[in-house]
Amino acid sequence: MKDTLLPDFFLGFVRIHILYHASREEVFGLELMAELSRHGYRVGPGTLYPILHGLEGKQFLTSHKKLVNGKLRRYYLITLKGKKALAEVRSKANELVQEINEEPQ
Repeated sequence: MKDTLLPDFFLGFVRIHILYHASREEVFGLELMAELSRHGYRVGPGTLYPILHGLEGKQFLTSHKKLVNGKLRRYYLITLKGKKALAEVRSKANELVQEINEEPQ
């Protein structure tokens, strides 16, 4: 069970982290990989970029390109739809944390 469920759970957490950070400021892939690594998630480009593209495709994120040191870098920012989703996730996460931290009866 551990081998099949944990990756699914962690990918959900990764998506939430991305939405959160994109709500604070515009973010780019390498920066997100470093931030996620800080939280113990080992996410490579083959995982991260499809997640970013999926979140953008669902209109939770928007992106634009900037020229940085002679290279084009894609930056992501949360949309209004993404903000609403993040607010709902925050509410559900708070409820879940309270519940799983309750002492068993």
